Amino acid sequence: MKRGSAKKGASFSGKESAAGEKLPHILVIRLSAMGDVAMVVPVIRVLTSAYPGLKITVLTRAFFAPMFAGIPNVLVYEADVNGVHSGIIGLGRLAKELRDEEIDLVADLHDVLRSNVLNSVFYLFGIPVKQIDKGRSEKKALTRAENKIFRPLKSTHQRYADVFEALGYPVNLEEHHFKQSLPLSAEVKSFTGAHDIKWLGIAPFAQHASKSYPSDLMEEVLESLQNKQNIRIFLFGGGASELPKLQEWEKKFAEIHSVAGKFSFEEELALISNLDVMLSMDSGNGHMAAMYEVPVITVWGLTHPYAGFVPFNQPIENSILPDLEKYPLIPTSIYGKTVPEGYKDAMRSIPPANIVNSVIEVLDNNRM
Repeated sequence: MKRGSAKKGASFSGKESAAGEKLPHILVIRLSAMGDVAMVVPVIRVLTSAYPGLKITVLTRAFFAPMFAGIPNVLVYEADVNGVHSGIIGLGRLAKELRDEEIDLVADLHDVLRSNVLNSVFYLFGIPVKQIDKGRSEKKALTRAENKIFRPLKSTHQRYADVFEALGYPVNLEEHHFKQSLPLSAEVKSFTGAHDIKWLGIAPFAQHASKSYPSDLMEEVLESLQNKQNIRIFLFGGGASELPKLQEWEKKFAEIHSVAGKFSFEEELALISNLDVMLSMDSGNGHMAAMYEVPVITVWGLTHPYAGFVPFNQPIENSILPDLEKYPLIPTSIYGKTVPEGYKDAMRSIPPANIVNSVIEVLDNNRM
């Protein structure tokens, strides 16, 4: 692999617009996190479908490259921010590398210090940049304790789309066409068995504890679901603190299988794309499942769907929330970092039966 460039599965058509003009090469910046990068995918699918002559380079971490595999005219360029591209000097080197890739326009979907440094260099190179409006003032009003303005904000997907419109390439996200489920490797097929019953994915963890359903209650959910007929459950996760619990549940329940640490990221994505339902916290696994039109049930803690992070094209009815009358300060923050006094156990106000019933209802409505 060329430094920074992941060319696997990508090809550039070189097509021109209907008017005969050559369409530009757009750099898309979204370095992290996993869920935020996954939310870029459906937007770029619509963009490349609407403008098939566009050349797109996504600047992100190499690990995330498989998410973009198979999208026409899209390459992933590795941002090695902990190595050769670290610090001001490294970012300057990265900007020069990208300039040499003949970038015409920049869509900054991240708006962090690193992307702002890159944007400053692109400005000196004369390359136009448009940047995401994260709606910080709106989100502050939604999450503050006093004078909270509790209303749904623009989705992150639409905020991404707005950047491309600002560059001159408006897209309608309602025109999105989902990618078909991915083929499973022989190793994954051996692990899963035949898809002759419903496959349920469960991602029981999130980056912050305030967004993770308590493990004792999750165990009740797992016990109830594994007692249902015709359901095979796959657990997703893999952090150092998550792995022991996933292994414990796998040993305890016969129809529950932990995926963590057993397959490559590409293989995990393929398995996710073949699920019948994904049960997720407000975390990346839900967004990855939504990339493949898998129904996603999301369990929320101290964050809230109104902040704009509902998985793509998922109904709000699939969002399970704590008791907002008992915990009226929710959402207390956008990413779940802020835990007010007395709010540590907010997710305990969600009965396990509510989650189980939602899963069964969605599974029943999603025919194999």
